[in-house]
Amino acid sequence: MNHAERARFDALLESVLDDLPAQYRRLLDEAPLVVEDEPSAELLSQLGFDADDDLCGLHEGLARTERSVEMPSLPDVITLFRRGIIDQAGGWEPGDLEGEPCGGEAAVREEIRITLLHEMGHHFGLDEDDLDRLGYA
Repeated sequence: MNHAERARFDALLESVLDDLPAQYRRLLDEAPLVVEDEPSAELLSQLGFDADDDLCGLHEGLARTERSVEMPSLPDVITLFRRGIIDQAGGWEPGDLEGEPCGGEAAVREEIRITLLHEMGHHFGLDEDDLDRLGYA
């Protein structure tokens, strides 16, 4: 991924963050946001993914619903992976996939929003079924 693509992605991420309600933005103080181009082969292997699978985001840590004052835990981290999000959105250029529009900057922005809210949901104890019902799967 080149510098221009990173800058384009990061500008969209900033606009997504700016559009979040203030109480959601404050939640990122509890689970810092990290942005990387793509996950390492080692991480994909640990998660049971194939090397060519797209991973858009990852929540690492204990969900708030699983924490205990008796067992301290490391801080949570939310990681977004640029390449997976762009690929999931259909790429930077608008196109057509089986008769449906896909790709383009608006699609990438929406995938950033969905991925961020998905990982924030994991931080608060939501599972995949919960996130699917909310439209963040």
